[in-house]
Amino acid sequence: MKKLLKYLKEYKLESVLGPLFKMLEATFELFIPLVVAKIIDVGIKNQDGGYILKMGGILILLGIVGLAASLTAQYFSAKAAVGFSTALRNDLFAHINSLSYTELDRMGTSTLITRMTSDVNQVQTGLNLFLRLFLRSPFIVFGAMIMAFTVDVKAAFTFVVVIPVLSVVVFGIMLISMPLYKKVQRQLDKVMLTTKENLEGVRVIRAFNRQEDEIRRFEEENNTLVKIQVFVGKISALMNPLTYVIINAGILVLVWIAGDQVNKGIISQGETVALWNYMSQILVELIKLANLIINISKALACANRVQKVFEEKTSIEEKAGRTAGAEVSDGKEYKVEFDDIRFYYDGSKEPELSGISVKARKGETIGIIGGTGSGKSSLVNLIPRFYDVREGAVKVDGTDVKDYALRELRNKIGVVPQRAVLFAGTLRDNMKWGREDATDEEIYRALDIAQAREFVDGKGDGLELAITQEGKNLSGGQKQRLTIARALVRQPEILIMDDSASALDFATDARLRKAIREGTEDMTVFIVSQRATTIKNADKIIVLDDGMMAGCGTHKELLKNCEVYREICLSQLSKEEVQ
Repeated sequence: MKKLLKYLKEYKLESVLGPLFKMLEATFELFIPLVVAKIIDVGIKNQDGGYILKMGGILILLGIVGLAASLTAQYFSAKAAVGFSTALRNDLFAHINSLSYTELDRMGTSTLITRMTSDVNQVQTGLNLFLRLFLRSPFIVFGAMIMAFTVDVKAAFTFVVVIPVLSVVVFGIMLISMPLYKKVQRQLDKVMLTTKENLEGVRVIRAFNRQEDEIRRFEEENNTLVKIQVFVGKISALMNPLTYVIINAGILVLVWIAGDQVNKGIISQGETVALWNYMSQILVELIKLANLIINISKALACANRVQKVFEEKTSIEEKAGRTAGAEVSDGKEYKVEFDDIRFYYDGSKEPELSGISVKARKGETIGIIGGTGSGKSSLVNLIPRFYDVREGAVKVDGTDVKDYALRELRNKIGVVPQRAVLFAGTLRDNMKWGREDATDEEIYRALDIAQAREFVDGKGDGLELAITQEGKNLSGGQKQRLTIARALVRQPEILIMDDSASALDFATDARLRKAIREGTEDMTVFIVSQRATTIKNADKIIVLDDGMMAGCGTHKELLKNCEVYREICLSQLSKEEVQ
């Protein structure tokens, strides 16, 4: 939590004024029992109506001034807490976006969503309550004790005993409950994961008629969350009854001692009432303090979870810019080079890719094919540096990708991911993800190459076509063609198509490949595919088998020299197509 307090720097004034105005309110509150004592001992005792009205007016004035101070404190505290959480959420989102695929894979989407939403909200609530009550409650507790000593020393010693006992109860429960609140948030992550999987995979769940199983799984996770919350709630619930018992026992002792003092003529009835009021104030404030501590316990647990995200450092170390040897790309013999690379996923003991060396010239089309899990996507993900190799080097324009600034490197590359992802908005908005200053003419040209122009025109809205979240109002093939067009709008030097035409029929796929070959000119194109027909006419074909390169060459060369490629072709193509 300490490291997160830097987000309060912009709200130092509000963070000071909020508690100060609360203390001002508390100060007025401490004078109320004394005024009540005067009304009893002077006004009521002497039947002086004018004095009673006068002191009653003072009570009302104290209440109004206290209310004004309280509202001012609420305003400053809320402003500081909301500003803090806004800055925190912005930085957390930016930090998550700076993490590489390795860290995102390890942490998981569901826990990051929980920390961005629920955890930050809990921290905001805890901070708001802290600024309002952390000075007020202790101030009234100890202030009431001091004021009690001004009334009667003997009776006030009741406060000296009661306050430490209450403190032990309150802080003891806090120490027990804080680890449990961390457990609650971890279980909330699991509930979030189950919810996310069900919402994203609803079509698959219904296709396999697994609704009842998924409902049962969600209920199990949710019931576990409820059990933990009920358990920690029971512990926290002990706070109020225990404090009430201690305070009421203290009031009994106080009344007994004060009554004896009244009988001896040492103190008056009004002063006895004042002592009772001070004990009641302590009771109210300690209940507030108990609730504050519960909320702070939750906030601290959540703050630690948020801080752990900030402590995650990206494994992709970014350079300020290219090295001196990479000024001009045209003079380089090869556009992309894989130099004896060895790549591991995080936590894996065995390499995902091993001993791969391939070079691609400018304007070449490189096909990548292999069985499921052979490492095709992993290989192309190394070019834009979504992951880093452990050994060897990946080079673009003769320069190791590690020596580029990430923005500079990725501006050279257009990526069409395996899973077609579109965003809510218009078609134009989505296309401009490729390049913000793209003209309508350039967008339509990209749509033509991607074989998407026909269906876009058929919908009648042109570039104003509304696209729902994740493109749910489009078919799989339509989404794939639009993601290809989005990458082409960028006019990249390197185009990566990661199995991005799997939903297209063979005729559309053939037209797409032909259009890309004719319309991309000097662009170096990497095509990952399970289909032999898709990569058959590539200038160079890389065949992967269990993370290793089984062959590299043209279609005809591989038919002669690569058994893995020959088996793939024979399983997919007729004898005429193989030749």
